[in-house]
Amino acid sequence: MDSLAQLQGATQLQLSRRTVLIGALLAACGLGRSEAQAAAAHHAIAMQGEPAWPAGFGGPTYANAAAPKGGQLTQGVLGTFDSLNPFIVKGLPAANIRSYVVESLLARGYDEPFTLYGLLADSVETDEARTYVIFTIHPAARFADGQKVTADDVVFSFGLLRDKGRPLFGIYYSKVAKAEAIDTRTVRFDLTGADDRELPLILGLMPVLARHAVDAAKFEDTTFEPLTGSGPYRVTAVRPGETVTFTRDPNYWGRDLPINRGLWNFDTIKFDYYRDGNTHFEAFKKGLYDVRVETDPGRWKTAYDFPALRDGNVVKEELPYGLPKGMQGLVFNTRRPIFADIRVREAILELFDFEWINHNYFFDLYARTASYFDGCELSAHGEPANAREKELLAPYPGVVRDDIMQGQWAPPVTDGSGRDRVTLRRAFDLFAQAGYGLNGTQLVHRASGKPFHFEILCTTRDQERVALVFARSLKRAGIDAQVRSIDATQFERRRINFDFDMMDYRWEQSLSPGNEQLFYWGSAAADQPGSRNYMGVKSKAVDAMIAMMLKATSRVDFVAGTRALDRVLLSGFYVVPLYFPPKQWVARWTRIEHPRKTSLFGYLPETWWHKA
Repeated sequence: MDSLAQLQGATQLQLSRRTVLIGALLAACGLGRSEAQAAAAHHAIAMQGEPAWPAGFGGPTYANAAAPKGGQLTQGVLGTFDSLNPFIVKGLPAANIRSYVVESLLARGYDEPFTLYGLLADSVETDEARTYVIFTIHPAARFADGQKVTADDVVFSFGLLRDKGRPLFGIYYSKVAKAEAIDTRTVRFDLTGADDRELPLILGLMPVLARHAVDAAKFEDTTFEPLTGSGPYRVTAVRPGETVTFTRDPNYWGRDLPINRGLWNFDTIKFDYYRDGNTHFEAFKKGLYDVRVETDPGRWKTAYDFPALRDGNVVKEELPYGLPKGMQGLVFNTRRPIFADIRVREAILELFDFEWINHNYFFDLYARTASYFDGCELSAHGEPANAREKELLAPYPGVVRDDIMQGQWAPPVTDGSGRDRVTLRRAFDLFAQAGYGLNGTQLVHRASGKPFHFEILCTTRDQERVALVFARSLKRAGIDAQVRSIDATQFERRRINFDFDMMDYRWEQSLSPGNEQLFYWGSAAADQPGSRNYMGVKSKAVDAMIAMMLKATSRVDFVAGTRALDRVLLSGFYVVPLYFPPKQWVARWTRIEHPRKTSLFGYLPETWWHKA
């Protein structure tokens, strides 16, 4: 520990000298005295507020710094792969290249919403308005072939990913006015005009590739040639479409960094790929891989009864996690005239019998989704709006319903019979207000006489099963809902072009939602094919709440803005909310151990180890 403390002290001295040098260089470049004064080096950066762990922290709170090294972790993956490059559009990439082989300038702290700590960069600098960001490369940072990581590698990676990488790289990185290497260890990004407080963190998570080992002309082609990274593992064996083996680099430069203490404990990590779900599960039962995350409540409840579990060689665990549970719902396409009336959408929501489906199909293991940010502090469910939320929503009177503003709204609860009369009556009242009534056993629009008919689009068996049950409930109200199941390619084409009436979709969320919210719900995205604004939201209030979230400098303001957004979206009844598992269902062979504490993000295999 004494030698580590000396190294940290020397590093801080170097940073102080470097800060002075950078200030002089910036002034020489005409960047202004205020920016040079603001260029103070920090060990971490948070989206709002201050990092939880101070400089020189002992290690992640969710890892065991004394975890033994050695052994092998084998994981089973459902699917296949045809490339080892996860940064391009072409191909299906192998899992975990990004985290095991290729590192970024900074690394996430998984017990905070969005805070990044030093990794390849040992310091980060920015001003209050975040009009620029400067990263200083750790002097010990090396690629796996021994060559130093330099600022030139960072600038090269930035340009390559922006121009030839996945579309999101281009969307975010195009906001950067200029990227330049100030010296061999210092890189500066000019963010003038971006007006995006999240952008310095997005750049901090940028994958850093070795310029000397990348053929830029062939970067967009799929390949089984491993990338040269700076991470804790190298790819050492590949069977295309079947298996990838990672071997821990004994010379890994960053093994003693605070952010890495207690991580990367296995000598080898192997990913075996399975094409069929049943084969995938049977392989786990036989011990062919070590850890399984279960997503099927029926299987979790009934299928984990095999000799290894009865003998104590396999354990089932339900692990808590603090991430938003995401919004999974049956999405109304409000571009369709039949769903343009909010009363119609609310009426259809009344007809979804979650209690019957959860009991008969899911063993009562799911919880009902009641928010776009369920299960965390960002959710408005059950929370009356505070003064700050009311202030944000004041310019948009009537956009949020009173019961949602007061935190009293929840999805309807049925008697679980599949034939609940109370919810059916409420649905008919809403339909009547919207101009619909029964003609015999058929629901019709009174003015036009047109029957109420729409299509539910599906692409998986699970989606189809739930849609068929829902269609039976709709039939009781005189609605003809046709369930159409199509292959994944057709489904994707129709989804991208908003060519559907209703479909099942899930929006994943983080504890620090940001720019992606514009892609999910922004008015501009409603007419942008390929966006995830599938319901067609066009709301000035939604746009304003997202803008507020992106500009928030305190966590209090950010939470208020996100809850206000949640209330506006809930008030629009854009989806029939479905369900989520309240905990992570994980089974493991007991030869694998994990820390007692689960991170805010849930279980992290990189913190686990092989039992001695």
